[in-house]
Amino acid sequence: MATTTLYPIILCGGAGTRLWPLSREAMPKPFVPLPDGETLLGGTARRARAIPNAGPLVTITNRDYFFASRDLYATLGDDAPVDPVFLLEPFARNTAGAVTLGALYAAERFGDDAPLLVMPADHLIRRHDDFARAALRAAEVAQRGHLVTFGVVPTHPETGFGYIERGTALDDATPRARTVVRFVEKPAIADAQRFLLDGTHAWNAGIFCFTPRTLLDALDSHAPDVLAAARAAWQARTTNGAAAIEFDATSFARMPDISLDYAVMEKARNTAVVEAAFDWSDVGSWKALSDLVPADGDGNRGSGQHVSIATRGTYVHAGDRVVATVGVDDLVIVDTADAVLVAHRDHLQRVKEVVGELKQRGNEAWRTHKTVARPWGTYTVLQEGIGFKIKRIEVKPGAALSLQMHEHRSEHWVVVSGEARVTRDDDIFPLLANQSTFIPPRTRHRLENPGTESLAIIEVQCGDYVGEDDIVRFDDRYGRVPA
Repeated sequence: MATTTLYPIILCGGAGTRLWPLSREAMPKPFVPLPDGETLLGGTARRARAIPNAGPLVTITNRDYFFASRDLYATLGDDAPVDPVFLLEPFARNTAGAVTLGALYAAERFGDDAPLLVMPADHLIRRHDDFARAALRAAEVAQRGHLVTFGVVPTHPETGFGYIERGTALDDATPRARTVVRFVEKPAIADAQRFLLDGTHAWNAGIFCFTPRTLLDALDSHAPDVLAAARAAWQARTTNGAAAIEFDATSFARMPDISLDYAVMEKARNTAVVEAAFDWSDVGSWKALSDLVPADGDGNRGSGQHVSIATRGTYVHAGDRVVATVGVDDLVIVDTADAVLVAHRDHLQRVKEVVGELKQRGNEAWRTHKTVARPWGTYTVLQEGIGFKIKRIEVKPGAALSLQMHEHRSEHWVVVSGEARVTRDDDIFPLLANQSTFIPPRTRHRLENPGTESLAIIEVQCGDYVGEDDIVRFDDRYGRVPA
């Protein structure tokens, strides 16, 4: 197989609602640690790095996930991407617009005929060598003017996946690359059972390979509205440092909300499917995640501290507490700091309905965890009631919160560990462990960590309103829009 430079693009978005309460909008599925401690985004970045002669990594993600993505890449050691580039969306607009923006960036930086490998960040593929061989095979096909997707040989009748009906081989040189007869979206169970046996259907892995020229030509023919909106957003882009390109909300809002499959792949005649000769899972449900853990003699699986008595076929994810099951069968139990899921294995696809119900009720548990990540560190809500909120705040070494003010609340800060630098109006002063300060309402203030160790404080908020949106930002080193 000829060696070619393949340019990987990672799509990192989506809330992963079927994995609630671990996956939430503020910290979605690609960032959730798997049972082995790896994250799906980290695994995808490693997989891209393992492709021989791979080009620079481009990650397309929501602006809110920029710092989490960048920090996660930094933990990968020798597998960390070298000088990764981020394309930052102001909000989600499905895959067609995101991939088009990636193609416009690649055409400008790498050339119109550079083969691009588009990979969702929420897939689990462990055999990186097999994946690299399939990706390079796809690149050869893409350079001949095809829009390439990857087909996974089905192992069971799955109604939650899209399928590809494969046609004849493209040529003798690439027998594992075939024409596409049609795409089938989430079939009925009878059709899925037939597809499992007929040998011509494959799961649509949602991984793509093409050149910018081929994709942009296809968009011009089949989805000109997507292409026009993407070009407008590209022209209005701004640069946030050397590694990030941002798209403004006004132009981006004109982007049609449609997947690449619907916009282009199902309409184009120059599509091809390459056999995905590697292990693949989209980890799209608690059943898929639980299958990553070995089962005991009764079919029980789990992580954390859990005890199973007279229990069969049950998965338990225990957080900080012991979870015990007695006399139950076929359940999935997920315990987190602020939410517990108990579901029968036959109804796991309906977990996303819980998220919808929480949204309707205005309960923030659909969106955020009890511990919330920020560019400067994390905060954990310890207790909240009418007129007060208590937080534990951790600030990374060298990091700082924005210079800000609150209209409706005061804040009391007590340093637990580390060293703080506090700005309070015109005063700037240090604060050490076991020392405290008071921030009245409508007072400009900032918390910084000038040290080399993590800073931890307890913050007590008091006032007639203690919502997170009671904030006026005057200065922020992370480029967040002033509130």
